[in-house]
Amino acid sequence: TTHYLFIVVVAVNSTLLTINAGDYIFYTDWAWTSFVVFSISQSTMLVVGAIYYMLFTGVPGTATYYATIMTIYTWVAKGAWFGLGYPYDFVTVPVWIPSAMLLDLTYWATRRNKHAAIIIGGTLVGLSLPVFNMINLLLIADPLETAFKHPRPTLPPYMTPIEPQVGKFYNSPVALGSGAGAVLSVPIAALGAKLNTW
Repeated sequence: TTHYLFIVVVAVNSTLLTINAGDYIFYTDWAWTSFVVFSISQSTMLVVGAIYYMLFTGVPGTATYYATIMTIYTWVAKGAWFGLGYPYDFVTVPVWIPSAMLLDLTYWATRRNKHAAIIIGGTLVGLSLPVFNMINLLLIADPLETAFKHPRPTLPPYMTPIEPQVGKFYNSPVALGSGAGAVLSVPIAALGAKLNTW
């Protein structure tokens, strides 16, 4: 009983840790301005939570399950905003699941080698999560249009929507998010694995 109770505690606390790391959902009125912060925080926290949880269970597929929990949480939040009268596109549910599947695949393909899962899987998450979410944002209504039609009075000045400049690679949110996410995912995942051994 204690074993299964601990699994539940890890799942819930890891999920809360991830969704509180930066802005865990894309509010479209600042989707582009928060993209880099989101990419860094979410790629690192997804790897930390998933590695910790996966190494505890020892089962490939746990990371995908973990990402699915967060996706469900976010759809509930999206429904809450929609219930308040905001448009359907006001909250965009992030794409965690494909990156988590890559992490699971790495863990399985390397015969449950935790170091390979951290180094290779962490890098894959850091590189893929920003790309998947950029594609996700490109498929929704124009964030600036949404921002001006449905302004939020609590929007802080530093989050004021600005015109994105994704045409220049050196100033691209995908380039910045992927690079920073890939670099930071590995050492932070290693820290998560270290905590798991304590």
